[in-house]
Amino acid sequence: MDILVCQSAFAQALLDPAAPLPANVGSARGESDPARFAVYRNNVYVGLTSALARRFPVTARLVGEEFFTGMARVYAASAKPRSPLMFEYGDTFPEFVSGFGPARALPYLADVSRLEVAWSRAYHAADAKPLSVGDFSAIDPAMLARVKLILHPSASLVDSSYPAGSIWQAHQSTEVSAVRAAGSELVLIVRPQMQVNVCILPPGPDRVFARAVANGETLGEAAIQSMADSPSFDFGGALVGLLSLGAIAAIEISTEEAS
Repeated sequence: MDILVCQSAFAQALLDPAAPLPANVGSARGESDPARFAVYRNNVYVGLTSALARRFPVTARLVGEEFFTGMARVYAASAKPRSPLMFEYGDTFPEFVSGFGPARALPYLADVSRLEVAWSRAYHAADAKPLSVGDFSAIDPAMLARVKLILHPSASLVDSSYPAGSIWQAHQSTEVSAVRAAGSELVLIVRPQMQVNVCILPPGPDRVFARAVANGETLGEAAIQSMADSPSFDFGGALVGLLSLGAIAAIEISTEEAS
């Protein structure tokens, strides 16, 4: 039998209890042994669900160990690892959670898991020196509107209709603190040095500005969008805020004239 066909059948049988035992797989006596293969299959599931529990600790705490293990096993049955690095397993887990019927009572759960994906990516992201306010002061003011900010390799935004950042922060100690926040949150995850920081950005035009910067808009375009949200938008304060959080690694000058 072709080796690729054998590998494909073996992989399918590992995650599908209904699949037939792969050909040429047997005991030392040369006999088919479904019971032993079932033990091996279970070990694979245990490994995958354990990897998910390590990557999504807050998600697991929110639903409890038994529920999370069951949910993770359902996910693992259809989502094979795409990388030999197990800390990368579960990139699509938040999308799965959002459509997982038994979790509908916790509508914020998928966003909390998205935050945890962003956290783990930030933790393993490439190192880079973030720009400081001093570095930025050297830019010609006449060119400011055409500047595009390049996010730090570890930086990303999680936009949630729920207080996902506050929920995550409340679960960072043994005793879970009360979550007093309500409504939507925009969360910046970044690791400018050794520690991953989870920062809930203030509501209003600062969020509009951060989204525009993350989407590759120039500072001029980002400022226009933010002032449309609120005429009192503080451009300098919002810019300094992103720089002080270590979210910006570089700049580039747009070749297009600012509108």
